[in-house]
This record gives sequence, C-alpha cells and structure tokens, in this order.
Amino acid sequence: MPSLHNLVLVTRPWSFAMSILSVALGTVVAAADGAIAWSWLLLTLVGAVLIHAAGNVLNDYFDAKNGVDQPDSPTAQYRTHPILGGLLSPRALLTQALVLLGLAVVIGLILGYFRSAHVLWLSLLGLGLAFAYTARPLALKYRALGELAVFLIWGPMMVTGAYAVQRDALSLDALIVSIPFGALVALVLLANNLRDIDHDARTGIRTLGTRLGREQGLKLFRALMLSAYAYTGVAVVFGVLSPWLLAVLLSLPMAFELLDKFRTEMPAMADAMTAKLDTVFGVLFVGGILLAQVAPWP
Repeated sequence: MPSLHNLVLVTRPWSFAMSILSVALGTVVAAADGAIAWSWLLLTLVGAVLIHAAGNVLNDYFDAKNGVDQPDSPTAQYRTHPILGGLLSPRALLTQALVLLGLAVVIGLILGYFRSAHVLWLSLLGLGLAFAYTARPLALKYRALGELAVFLIWGPMMVTGAYAVQRDALSLDALIVSIPFGALVALVLLANNLRDIDHDARTGIRTLGTRLGREQGLKLFRALMLSAYAYTGVAVVFGVLSPWLLAVLLSLPMAFELLDKFRTEMPAMADAMTAKLDTVFGVLFVGGILLAQVAPWP
C-alpha cells in the first residue's frame, strides 16, 4: 500500500495556491453583493483543490504512459516523478486520480443542488478539461491547447464558479477579474513547455513551446505577462476596477527579474518561479479588491 506521504506528495500540494486564489477572487467579488456563506466557501475550496490534485496526478500518469515523461525529462530532474521515481505504481496513480475525480464530482453535485446549477456545469466542464488535458484522444497539452485549458479552468471557470456558489448567479465582474489571473496561471504551463522544448520535440508532442520555438515562445511569454498588468491598469483607468488594484504593480520587479532570467536560460524551476509570481500577483489582486470594498477610493 502506498504511504500517505507519497499519496499527498504526488498531488503536488505546493501548486494548490493557484486554486485557492481563484476561489478567493470569485468570493471577494461576491462579498460586495452580500454576506459570505463560509461553510460553502470551505466546500468550494476543497472541490477546487480536488480538481487541481486530480489534474496533476492524471498529467503525470498519462505523460508516463505516453512516453513523454522519461528518466531524463527536465521535470524529473527537480521533483520526484510518481511513477519514474517509484513512489506509486501506474495502477495506484490512476486509481488515486479517479478517487480524487469522484470526490470532486460529489462536491460539484452538492454545490450544484444546494447553491447553484451554474456550479454543476462549470464543475463538470472543469473535470472534463482536467481529464482531457493529457488523456487521449483529445490530449490538449499535446496539441498546443494546454495553456488555453489552464486559463479557462483557473481563470473564468473557477472564479465565476466561486461567485456562483455565493450568489447563485454568474457575474461579469467576476469574469473581468478572472482574466489577468488566469493568464498568469497559464504562463506557468508555458514556462514549463518552453523549458522542455528539446525533450518534447524528441518525444513527438506538439506543445505551444515546440510549435513556436524558444525565441517566439519567450516573446509570447513576455507579452502575456505584461498584458496582465496592462489589462489591470486599463481597467482602472476606465473605472472598471478600483485604483486599489494597482497594488499588483508591487510585483512588477519580480516579473522583470523573471523575464531577465529567462532571456538567458530557462532554468529547471522555470514553472515554479512563474507560479511564485502568479501567487504574489494573486494575493495583491485579492487584497486590492478587499480594500476597494472596505475603503472605497476617494
């Protein structure tokens, strides 16, 4: 039997901050329209983390099964791969993924029945994308569609879903704030794919990195990263977002440092470094929305 430590480790719990922040974004937007149902928020967080964990486990399972993850894979150099590292057997890893998906389905059904039907279809769509991310026949990651799937799940779907749990409605405001954060989460995958270009090309998969090449891929990475800040700034100028949201500019030095580092090389921790920026941006973004509610800009 796999140890509890290994079962937790293979879900990559250090990445769950992205799901927590997506739910937090939708919830703080909902807070502007009424009181927060804290017990339902907790269940929403659990459901989002379960979907995230299942996606991580399925990604490792299918990448190994399809011959993408190998002992010399860049990913296997900075973290222990569940199968290649001997933490779990392929069957145990797949079983874990299905259990996680099953639990997420149960939570989605509960939230859909008691809170909002919108949550039900958003949850089912999110689960489908998580499975189709590396599972054939769709295998979105291998068709240069992985970044789009990640943007949709951690951007519009999770954020508007969290809002719907609280208000039984979809929200344009929640959709608006989901765009820059979802784009930065997608950049975590793009950083991973740019780092893995040579390896992925040898295994025959077509990620956005292998399609664009390192130079053009880095230009896209730079453009999308800076667009998250530009989007926020433009939204503030036009009065769509409060000036408090300009707090995200405090993370710009970290963004420029990251871009400067990637210009010379894509380090083994490129995705983790991008995720760190994403987390800081997300915390500042959530904080800005809260400040706008408790201390409206003069």
